[in-house]
Amino acid sequence: MKVYITRIIPQKAINFLKEKGFAVSSYKKDRPIPRKELKKNVRNADALISLLTDKIDSTVIDEMNNCKIIANYAVGYDNIDVKYANSKNILVTNTPGVLTDSTADLAMSLVLACARRLPEAEKFLHKGKYTHWKPDLLLGVELRNKIFGILGAGRIGSATAIRAHAFGCKIVYFSRTKNFELGKKTGAKKTSLNNLLKNSDFVSVHLPSNSETFHLLDKDKLSLLKNSAILINTARGEIIDEKELINILKKGKIKAAGLDVFENELNINQELLNLKNAVLLPHIGSATVNARTSMAMIAAKNVASVLSGKKPLNAV
Repeated sequence: MKVYITRIIPQKAINFLKEKGFAVSSYKKDRPIPRKELKKNVRNADALISLLTDKIDSTVIDEMNNCKIIANYAVGYDNIDVKYANSKNILVTNTPGVLTDSTADLAMSLVLACARRLPEAEKFLHKGKYTHWKPDLLLGVELRNKIFGILGAGRIGSATAIRAHAFGCKIVYFSRTKNFELGKKTGAKKTSLNNLLKNSDFVSVHLPSNSETFHLLDKDKLSLLKNSAILINTARGEIIDEKELINILKKGKIKAAGLDVFENELNINQELLNLKNAVLLPHIGSATVNARTSMAMIAAKNVASVLSGKKPLNAV
């Protein structure tokens, strides 16, 4: 059976599939696969391992003559038309759990970078501006006793909350369900979205991307934030209305934003790039050796399971 991979992934997963007797091929270039190439290569594939950068819509799925599984190399799967795939008897899987710690670590890295003005300080030093120490040089804010708001208290949101609690923050969260375990570990309180935005010193976004969360943080919601607030997003860019975010950052209506995701990834708004109070990263939330290797192995194991006539490990 043939497995097609839309990009080069950790070799351990490829070796695993080959050891199981599958014929594995992949797109070799270091960029997202062109749609024409994708459609051509999925026609005879029994399984597809895809990336977030691959839009697997109905036109691609219609080319899948033999495919039994689309294993997404990500925890999110908004790049795949899951319902249409299921209607064609194609299972869709993801990689939950294994990137929780890496993404939560990065969320806190963005919090600290914004709070302590780290990118600004580094540029200041590299430009030779550090000629003497002074009491008011690059003053930032501390985390202790600050209110830390979590939007989406799932795996990654909870892991971020636990880290923020260790820094001495008071945790509040907005979620569809009450997270009793998080409450036990951190004293976190469930609250409404409006109250969270009004009262939090830090707001960290950990929601999935869907029709309910698209531009959830729009002009009206963003206007509720404190002038001293720091907004962090390691989830999906389209949850925040980016134009409105740029507007409030320009006007200094919030202190800073730390973003690992963008509304129009890979075409990042130039205005955002020019802002001094925005810390921007190239979607590296899961970019650790452990996380990326584990993601690849989960995708490979899902493929092997389904092509062997068994149930997938992580069906969505």
